[in-house]
Amino acid sequence: MQRCPANAYSVGRTVTRFREGDEVFGATGFKFGAHAEYVCVPADGVIEMKPANMTLEEAAAVFFGAVSALHFLRKAGIRAGQKVLVYGASGSVGVFAVQLAKHFGAHVTGVCSTRNVELVRSLGADEVVDYTKEDFSRAGRVYDIVCDTVGKSGFSRSLKSLVRGGAYVLIGYSGQLPSFLGGLVRGMWASATGAARVIGGVAHAAAGDVTFLKGLIEAGTLRTVIDRRYSLDEIAEAHRYAEAGHKRGHVVIVLEQTSR
Repeated sequence: MQRCPANAYSVGRTVTRFREGDEVFGATGFKFGAHAEYVCVPADGVIEMKPANMTLEEAAAVFFGAVSALHFLRKAGIRAGQKVLVYGASGSVGVFAVQLAKHFGAHVTGVCSTRNVELVRSLGADEVVDYTKEDFSRAGRVYDIVCDTVGKSGFSRSLKSLVRGGAYVLIGYSGQLPSFLGGLVRGMWASATGAARVIGGVAHAAAGDVTFLKGLIEAGTLRTVIDRRYSLDEIAEAHRYAEAGHKRGHVVIVLEQTSR
């Protein structure tokens, strides 16, 4: 992401929120197309002035993770004093799930690999579980919300670690179709019996979410984590790296060559 030349963009005659030259951040939703050098978005869409304390690259990395985490934590009914486990706490959704859960007053446990333990602590996690050394479900801890951002926490392990009626939030999914369908059936059963509220679906930005996130960023409550930067002509390599499943935070595409 970079600032375009002044003659390369414009605003419509009836637009009052933005002017040529403004630095903004936002998302195109399911219209996609954001890998293009230029994109046209509505002034009343998911767009806001860039936070003053972020670079354009940092701001570009906010949306998918922050909006997804905010949507699902709210759907789970998060409130102060709850115990929340974030599985995949060092990923693009996880880094924001940890920070937002702390903002809402929860006691947060993050699950990640050894190399990301200090990162997750720096995001505000009260406790960190290294999944290469410990199974979070065997420690005897129970949580009000288990938030799985990568689809690898395991249905049985997660329900074992929930208080009865707690929320099992499935943001990410990992596995084959039969496994997915099996998890869907188990989720329906858990919800029907009151064992847990299984929450999934597709995240979307509600009215005011962008302004809310910007406010938290400018207050120093939220920050993003960028693992690697790739130029636009390296986009295939960027996808390969991201899909390997071991990135920390985000991978960002920039329009000019930038060293990683």
